[in-house]
Amino acid sequence: MKAASMNVQPSLLVGDPVETRDAPAAVDGDAMVRFAGISKTYPAYRGKPGVNALEGIDFAIARGSITGVIGRSGAGKSSLVRLINGLEKPTTGRVIVDGRDISALAGRELRLAQRSIGMIFQHFNLLSSRTAADNIALPLEIAGWAKADIRARVAELLALVDIADKHDRYPSELSGGQKQRVGIARALATRPSVLLSDEATSALDPQTTRAILDLLANINHELGVTIVLITHEMSVVRQLARDVVVLDAGQVVESGHVADIFTHPNHPITQSFLAEVIGDSLPVSLASRISQEPVAGSQTVIRVQVRGAGTGDTLIARIARELGLDVSLLSARIDEIGGQHVGSLVLGIPVGNSRGEDAAGRTLAWLSQHQFSAERLGYVA
Repeated sequence: MKAASMNVQPSLLVGDPVETRDAPAAVDGDAMVRFAGISKTYPAYRGKPGVNALEGIDFAIARGSITGVIGRSGAGKSSLVRLINGLEKPTTGRVIVDGRDISALAGRELRLAQRSIGMIFQHFNLLSSRTAADNIALPLEIAGWAKADIRARVAELLALVDIADKHDRYPSELSGGQKQRVGIARALATRPSVLLSDEATSALDPQTTRAILDLLANINHELGVTIVLITHEMSVVRQLARDVVVLDAGQVVESGHVADIFTHPNHPITQSFLAEVIGDSLPVSLASRISQEPVAGSQTVIRVQVRGAGTGDTLIARIARELGLDVSLLSARIDEIGGQHVGSLVLGIPVGNSRGEDAAGRTLAWLSQHQFSAERLGYVA
């Protein structure tokens, strides 16, 4: 086996389509949020036609999980999140949150249930006339907490989100990331079991986004709160979520473990999201050399998707041993997604010999037999 320089970069690849997967695994006893036969239709208003915002929504979000709900503008994300926190009622179906049918509640019962559902907003929604501490205290004041208990809880939350020194600062004196930390602390004030993040990082720069997502991961780990990420950014899902639900035109078009979705996207809308995240999956230095016709001494370029730590090294060794081929590793891209190592290897396979042997064809057949997704990209000298 030839040794080639290994260009390992954090990235993910769009693979070959596979059969449709089930929704994120969560039996009813383990589900924090359950959508059962949901549809949502907005009636005609002031001459505008009615809108079918959601249709046939039926999936569960596991207790203690981080689940991403992703879709383009108009896909139905906002309607979905407003059903979870009871701000909207479904036209048909039920929304079960922590064992309660929130879609059937009203008045005081609904308000009490909403205290167990925290909300983080894209534009922070802080009151400019209140300090950071007072913004965090607001839901506790509404809930009727004693002043001493409020002070203690606010101090605890400021420390949790790492802005204890901003206690007396007003929103105008805070950066975007600091404002969002205040928003997160406020959302956690009443100790919710579910935390909804509605495009919470869309207004932040990439570095601040990473810091906020790290904070949310820590909150999930330390507090066990279920987090639902409403987003149009696959990079957010990639960094934080374990499960992902893809919405398009009000319907769930794909769902499952984030590693499965990233390595084998089944629906065109999912593939387009992934293309925006990973761009061209090949290093420029390699992509520029690939041709569609073989030349003397060239190799066939095959890209194969892998999962699991060490799978790449084992795979190359097996191909070389079982097929008797001189395999070159041209490039590799590996990342950790949803707690699993996923990515791809780009291999160089000898074009053939004087007997016309198709070594690449043998390799692709072997890979298919062993349940690896692979494709022939061309040839490189």
